[in-house]
Parts: sequence; structure tokens; C-alpha cells
Amino acid sequence: MSKFKGLFKFVLVLMILIVAVNGSNINFAATTISIPDINITVQGDNGDVQIANSIQIIVLLTILSLAPSILIMMTSFTRFVIVLGFVRRALSLQATPPNQTLIGLALFLTFFVMAPVFTDVYENAYIPLQEGTVTLEEAVELGTDPFKEFMLSQVRSKDLALFLNIANVETVNSNDDIDMTVIIPAFILSELKLSFEIGFLIFMPFIVVDMIVASTLMALGMMMLPPVMISLPIKILLFILVDGWHFIVEKLVLSIR
Repeated sequence: MSKFKGLFKFVLVLMILIVAVNGSNINFAATTISIPDINITVQGDNGDVQIANSIQIIVLLTILSLAPSILIMMTSFTRFVIVLGFVRRALSLQATPPNQTLIGLALFLTFFVMAPVFTDVYENAYIPLQEGTVTLEEAVELGTDPFKEFMLSQVRSKDLALFLNIANVETVNSNDDIDMTVIIPAFILSELKLSFEIGFLIFMPFIVVDMIVASTLMALGMMMLPPVMISLPIKILLFILVDGWHFIVEKLVLSIR
């Protein structure tokens, strides 16, 4: 408990300052509050251990702050969220489903698809690190290998070759010779291209519906009636009849697995 004394003192001082600031908002005309000087010192029995724990906390907070970027760059989240956005645009819906719903669906689909990778990282990297059987550097390497294997299974050879040429890597004997700084941008580029290809295929049937509706209205002489007002319910009805959300989610998940 001694290592938490410094934190407890800091919280206690912070509470005192908050109470003092809130109390100063009350109208006391004849009362002045003077805050004494407070010095906070952190002491421990073993300075090296305390410094190591502090560094681990800083590293953990840094990883947590970078977790959204890591999720976007090293998983299939990019593919899911872009394709779902294409579906909404193809239906001519501006805010339905809302962004929170699409991002939440893409997030949980990512967790579902990446569950084997996350399990592998947890069992082979995190648990040995907690048990002290591996060092931090070894745990990072063990935790990176499953993500590297997943990204290499999804990346296009053309995109990978592009970044290998930019990085001046001439010979690659195995996947271990490829650095993560090369794999990650190649993986993102491959995901962008594939998601746009899927989005184009999704757009085509809805464009046909828009063209048929616009041609019909022109033939009937309804020049002032916006075609979107007629095509929107038709596209929604067709999307419901073919069970569109089920079909799209199924194809997205199967495209990765």
C-alpha cells in the first residue's frame, strides 16, 4: 500500500483545492481564505521498482490513447465502416442509420472477426508477461506476430511490393523479414481499395432503380416531382425484401474469414 500513498496525497490535495475553489464562489464579504503551501513528495522503499512501475503506467496510458488508431490500422474496422457508409449513401439516406449505429456495428463486427487474433495475443503475450515468464520486449514481439499474420493474409502483393520498394527492401526470405512499418500502410491501402470495390457493387442496383424512376417520371411529364421522393421508398422496400443488412454483413465477414 505504500506505493499508493503519493497518489492518495495528490487526490486529497486536489479535493481540498476543489472545495476551496467552490467555496470561494460563495459570497463571504468579510472572509478571506488563505491556502497554505503544500509540498508533495513520493517516497518508496525501493526507488528502482517504483520508477519501473511508473514507466509501466506511462506506457499503458500511451497504449490506451493510441488504441483507436491501432484498431483502425491493424484490423478490419476500416473495411466494415466504409462499406456500411456506402450502403447508407446508396439508399439515399443522410442520417439513418446514425453514425453511432454504423460505427458500433462495425466495431462489434471487428471484435467478432478479430476474436482469434485477440485470443492469441492474450494467451501467448499478455498472460506470460503478467506471470513474468517473458520480458516486455518478448511480449511485444509475441503480441505483434498474430496481427502481422492477419494483415499479411489480407494485404495485396502489389501494395506490399510498393512499400517494400519505398523502404528499399530488396530481399525478403520470410514474413519475419517484413517490418510492421511496411505491412500496416500496405494493409490499409488494400482495405481501402477492397472496400471501395464492394461499395461500387452495392451502388449499382440502386442507381438502376434511380434511373428507372427518373425515366418513368419524365415519360409521365412529372417534371417538378423529385425522383428521390419516389425512388427512396422503392429502394428501402427492395432492401428489406432481399434482407440487405443480413446479406451485406454475411459477405463482409466471409470476405475476411
